[in-house]
Amino acid sequence: MNAIYLASGSPRRREILENLGFTVHRLPADIDETPKEGEAALEYVRRMACEKNQAAVAQWFTAHDEEPEFAVLTADTTVADGAAILGKPESEADAVDMLERLSGRTHQVLTAVCVYWQGVRHDVVQTSEVRFKTLTAEEIAAYVASGEPMDKAGAYGIQGLGGVFVEHLQGSFTGVMGLPVYETAQLLKSLGLAAPPFA
Repeated sequence: MNAIYLASGSPRRREILENLGFTVHRLPADIDETPKEGEAALEYVRRMACEKNQAAVAQWFTAHDEEPEFAVLTADTTVADGAAILGKPESEADAVDMLERLSGRTHQVLTAVCVYWQGVRHDVVQTSEVRFKTLTAEEIAAYVASGEPMDKAGAYGIQGLGGVFVEHLQGSFTGVMGLPVYETAQLLKSLGLAAPPFA
């Protein structure tokens, strides 16, 4: 099998899966992504990935009344600064606040991956430690003006312009992008799905 359903609008996740040799088909998975009061980042990101997966699979069954033809993959990425969950900024001012908060410090990026295949659903969470250099007000303003932070958890994209702020990374570069390649391949393999074909 070299096809998979991706219930995510992320072009980065799609690109990663295509680089692993998959033909990617999109599925919708709209859910409420509001964190629960007191919810830890690890529990939040796992819940988001699994609820997206459940929603996508439920919509498939409603439309087709049979098992999905291919595995259904969902993922969620969040940035955690201590106990605080930093989602996508709601405004440019919010993006500035997040970047000021991350400046010169180490934070965590957690990505959960959930896969459904033939009645079985498995998930995994990958955590990376990312340290930013100290950012100037001018750098933050210019980066926010680029528009890149506005649809990114934590208000930056490591694979884009935001990568110039990353002084040190311990973990998975693709995990910070939104889909950890090693963990995803191992998860698919545990369900009997090889990715890439030689895995």
